Amino acid sequence: MELEGKRIVLGVTGSVAAYKAAALLRLLAGAGATARVVMTDAATRFVGPATFAALSGKPVLTDMWAADSPMAHIDLTRAADAILVAPATADFIARLAQGRADDLLAALSLARDCPLLVAPAMNRQMWENPATRRNLEILRQDGITCLGPAAGVQACGEEGEGRMLEPEALLEALCAFFTPKSLAGKKVLLTAGPTFEAIDPVRGLTNLSSGCMGYAVARAAAQAGAEVTLVSGPVARPAPMQVLRIFVQSALEMRAAVLQRAAEADIFIAVAAVADYRAEQVAPQKLKKSAGVPPEIRLVQNPDILAEVAALPRPPFCVGFAAESEHLEDYAQQKRVRKNIPLIVGNLIQEGFGGETNRVILFDDAGGHPLPAAPKTQIARQLMAHILALMEKK
Repeated sequence: MELEGKRIVLGVTGSVAAYKAAALLRLLAGAGATARVVMTDAATRFVGPATFAALSGKPVLTDMWAADSPMAHIDLTRAADAILVAPATADFIARLAQGRADDLLAALSLARDCPLLVAPAMNRQMWENPATRRNLEILRQDGITCLGPAAGVQACGEEGEGRMLEPEALLEALCAFFTPKSLAGKKVLLTAGPTFEAIDPVRGLTNLSSGCMGYAVARAAAQAGAEVTLVSGPVARPAPMQVLRIFVQSALEMRAAVLQRAAEADIFIAVAAVADYRAEQVAPQKLKKSAGVPPEIRLVQNPDILAEVAALPRPPFCVGFAAESEHLEDYAQQKRVRKNIPLIVGNLIQEGFGGETNRVILFDDAGGHPLPAAPKTQIARQLMAHILALMEKK
C-alpha cells in the first residue's frame, strides 16, 4: 500500500493506449490510492467511460459543462496529490505547452494546485518530430514531469520510441515521485541474490536466495534519489527502475565487479547470499557416475567481499546481512564486529529466506532495533532511513 491515502486525478486522452489506463487504475487502487478519472472526448472513442467508472467506483468526468461541480476544473485538483495523464497524446502535450483550456482535462491541468505528470503515447515519428520535442521541453521548464515513453512495437506496426510505459512501470514511477529524495547525490552499490559456484558444466553449489530483499533495497535507494548499481547473482527478477544492474554468476565475479566500483560508492550494502566455498577445480566435462562412487570435490573458501570493502583506505558506509538459523543476535553482532562495519541486518532463515516478507533486526553500535514483520519493500525503506540517520551522526 505504498500510495495509501494518495488522491490521484487520472487523465485519459485519445490514444489506443487508453486501455492500459484501465489496468493502471486497478494498480492504483491496489496500492492504496483513490483516483478520479477525467477523459477527453477522443479518449471515449477508445474505451468507454463506464469501464473507468466501474473500476474507480466514481463517475467519470468527460465534459466541462456536465461536470458534478460548476468549478470542477478548479475543485478537482485542490483535493488531489497529483494529476497523471496516461496516455498523453501529442495533441494534448501541444495544448499543455500552449496553455490552452479548451476541454475539462486541459483546463484543470492549467488551473492545477498539485503536481502534473504525463505519460506520452504516440507514433514514433510523432514522438521524434521537432515540434513534439519543443513542446516537451516547455513542459519540463514548467515543472511538469514526463514519464517515458518506452520503445517497442507500436499499434501502427512500426517499431521505436513512443509507446506508453506499461501500467506497472507507471505505478513504480508514481511511487518514486512521492518518495522524498533523501539520498539525492549519493552513490549506492549493492549485491543481491545467490552466487553459483560451478562444479562441472551443469552442476554447482548455490542456495535458495531469491534476490527479493536485495532488489527491494536497490529499489528503495533509487526511489530516494540515489544513483544505484546492483551487482546481482542469478535470479529471475526485473531490474528496478533507474537501477544499473550487473549480472554475475560466481563469488569471484561478484567480488571483481564490487571492487571495481567500491571506491566511488558512498554506501555499500552486501545483501547477496554469497557461497562460502567453491570447488577448487571445475571439471571441464560433466561428471559421470562411476560404480556408485561419488566424485571427490575439494572445496576452497571464497573471499569475504564485505570485509574487503570495509578494509579499503576510504571505505563507503558498509552494511551487511546475516541470515541465521539460531542465536541471531550473538552471531549477527559477532559478524558485524569481525567485519568492522557500522550496521548489519539480521534475520532468521525460516522467517524470510526466499519469500516476499521478512522480520529483521538492525544491529549497530547502539544495539538491536527490531522491525515488525512486513513486506520486504517496506523493510527496505526502513533500512534506508536507518542508514541515512546513522550517516548523519558520523
